[in-house]
This record gives sequence, C-alpha cells and structure tokens, in this order.
Amino acid sequence: MPSPEVLVMGRSGVDVYPQQIGVGLEDVETFGKYLGGSAANVAVAAARLGHSTALVSGVGDDPFGRFVRRALVDLGVDAGHVVTHPTFPTPVTFCEIFPPDDFPLYFYRKPGAPDLQVQASDLDLSAAAGAELFWATVTGLSEEPSRSAHHAAWAARGRRRHTVLDLDYRPMFWESVAAAREQVQAALAQVTVAVGNSEECSVAVGETDPERAAEALLDAGVELAVVKQGPRGVLARTRDERVVVEPTPVHVVNGLGAGDAFGGSLIDGLLRGLPLGDTIRNANAAGALVASRLECSTAMPTADQVADLVTRSGARPDEESTDRV
Repeated sequence: MPSPEVLVMGRSGVDVYPQQIGVGLEDVETFGKYLGGSAANVAVAAARLGHSTALVSGVGDDPFGRFVRRALVDLGVDAGHVVTHPTFPTPVTFCEIFPPDDFPLYFYRKPGAPDLQVQASDLDLSAAAGAELFWATVTGLSEEPSRSAHHAAWAARGRRRHTVLDLDYRPMFWESVAAAREQVQAALAQVTVAVGNSEECSVAVGETDPERAAEALLDAGVELAVVKQGPRGVLARTRDERVVVEPTPVHVVNGLGAGDAFGGSLIDGLLRGLPLGDTIRNANAAGALVASRLECSTAMPTADQVADLVTRSGARPDEESTDRV
C-alpha cells in the first residue's frame, strides 16, 4: 500500500470532558466522550485540512479501544497502524475547565498505556520512510519499547525532510527533567523540525529565553525551531529567517486542544510549501479556533475556517532575515 502523506506516532485514548464549565470534577453532573491523545488530535487536524493521514498508536482490547479506532476513521484518519494490546486498557483522560487558562488534566494510564507498548516490530517502516511528513512526540520516548520504536522509525527515514518532533513534555510521564532532556537531546539529532512551548523548550535545551531556545534547537541540528509563547505569540526560526506572529484573539473556552490544532496546521503549511510567516499565522489561527470550542478532536478546523479567522483578525507576521555565523 502507498505510504500516507502524513504519519503521526504517539498517544491516543478517550477524553472525558465535563459539560459544565468552571466546575470541579466532584460537582460535574454530565460528561462528553471524545477521541483524545495529542498525536491522535494532530492526525485529525491534518486530515481535516485535506491531507492523507495515518496514526501509529496503541489501544486496549476493550470498548474504548474500539471507540478510538472508529472515531479515527470517522474523522478521516487511517487507523490501520493502531495496534491492540491484549491486557492494558485504553487510556482515559479527564479534565476540568476553568477559562481562560486553567485546564487541569487527570490521566488514567496505569498499569501501562498501550501507546507506549508499540514495538519496532509493530511498525511499517516503509510507511515511516515514505511519508511526506512524520510527526512524533516526546511522550513516546518516556518508556520502552516505545522509545526504541521511535528510533527505528527515525532510522528508516534517515532525517528526511519534514521529520517533526513535538516537544510535548508531560512531567507525570518522566522520572525527572534530566531524564527527559537526555532522551530529547538524542531525538533532536534525528529530526528536522522541533516545536514546543517555552517550558518544553527549556526541558529540551535548558534555555528559558525563546530566542536562545530557538538558537539552541537549531544548533542541535533541526532546520526549523518553533517556540510557542502563549500570550506573547509564536517565534519561528530557521538558519536564515526569523518570524514572530502575535496570538489570534478569541474567547477561550478550553485551551487543551489548541496546540494540537496548531500542529495540524503547521503540517499543512510545511507540506504546501507556504512561506514561514503564513504557516505560523495559520497555525495560530487554527489553535485559536479550537481554544474557542469545548472539544478537541472533533473541533479541528477546516482550511476555510482558518482562512476566515486569519482574514477577520488581520494578523500579519513580523518577518526578517537573520545572518548566522
């Protein structure tokens, strides 16, 4: 079979979101069930923007696992690379929603998560090598055998263009920041694009200043470094270009899926060969649209919706060339 245009590897599961906003879980009365997991959301976001997309992940042999597979297909993602673990249950994640900036997450992934049990032998390495873009997350490096599977996929690609690492640092999955940094440093040598928020970049390269973090990521070998700065916008750097895009203003309902929508739109811009400023501007708008909605995967925007918000917001990227010694 031909390789998908986009192959995403990482977490999938079920998000259980309260239907009451501003209420603690102990007082919530009704919930909604959605496809979840950062990688699954990014895959859906890329598919919604018109790209042939497949997900490499794992689910349990249970009703929630069947729901994840069905939801992926319904949302346009090839689920043929999702493996079923015989004993570990499909992960479930609860959240609380306190807009504009407090969205606590509660992960139920014990005794183990199927997506971290994916082995190198489970992979279609020809698909990993042949995809126009391969997206993976730092969370997938937190345990074996998932860690070795990621490195097998990267070895098959040989640092092919558009090999992306989502820095996606979740402290509950790691023994320490030092342990995470060691794995991220090894991974950066295998990829061409790195994207993360300021905290994640600090974990990756030990720099809290966005400019120095982007410089350190480039020095580690990536060709494009994207540093998300929340209300201060997004900084993107290559060896000869610097772009800063201000945030797109919206009324925030749930910020949890914004980064995944940003990722799907970043994929779209890279594959379409858009100018870097336009790519980041569109990604900002995609993230803002999802932040204005309750759900995540099912809220991923279409290209027309992104273009409409960009036009209405009047956002313009601040671009300049940079000379590197």
